[in-house]
Amino acid sequence: MVPVRQSADVRRASILQAAIVEFARSGYAGTSTEAIAARAGISQPYIFRLFGTKKDLFIATYEVVSAAIEDAFVAAADGLTGENAMAAMGLAYLELLQDPDLLQVQLHAFAAAAADADIAKACQESFRRLWNLVTRYADVTSETMREFFAQGMLCSVIAAIDLRSVAQPWAESFFDEAAEEEKRLALRKMGAGMDTGVDTEVGTGMGAGVGADSAVARA
Repeated sequence: MVPVRQSADVRRASILQAAIVEFARSGYAGTSTEAIAARAGISQPYIFRLFGTKKDLFIATYEVVSAAIEDAFVAAADGLTGENAMAAMGLAYLELLQDPDLLQVQLHAFAAAAADADIAKACQESFRRLWNLVTRYADVTSETMREFFAQGMLCSVIAAIDLRSVAQPWAESFFDEAAEEEKRLALRKMGAGMDTGVDTEVGTGMGAGVGADSAVARA
C-alpha cells in the first residue's frame, strides 16, 4: 500500500496543533522544536523549512489561538448588537477558556512579548483585530472597551490560577453571579443561546464576568 503524501498545508496545520500543546506546556523559551517535531511526527528540519525560525513558529501558533477567539466572537455576536453582542462575545470567551492549551499559549505569548518586540507586535495586532471586531457589533465608548478587555484578562488570570477552587471570602469577592443572572437569561431568550455549562454570569466584559471553571487551569 503506497503511503499518502501529505501536502505542505496539511503538515503545517499538524505542526501548529502540536506546537499549541508543546508551547502551552513549556512556553516560548522552554519549548524545543525537537519536541514539537516529535509530536507532529515530522523531522525537525521540516519545521524550519515551513516556518523559518522557532520565533516565527511561536507567533504562528499564537495567531491560531487569536483566530479561534475571533471566530468564536463572530459566531456568538451574529445577529446581535450593542450590549447583547458584547455579552455574547464574553460568554464565548469563557467557553474558550475551558481549553487549557489555548489559555496557556495566550498567557505565554503575553509573557514573552515583554522581552521580544516581534512577539509584542503580534499581540498588539491581535488586540487591534479584536477591537475592530467588537466595534463592528457595538458602538461603545473607550471606557466600555477598556472594561471589556480588562474583564477578559481578569478571566484569563482567574482561570490560570484556579481561583474558583479557593473557598475564601477574598477569592469569592471576584465573583458575582447573582447580579448578572438576568442578563444571562435575557441573552439566551434572544436566541443567542450559548448554553455553555459554564457556571458564571454574563456581563459586557470580554469573558462576561469572572466565573471561568476551575477545570481550565491544569499544568
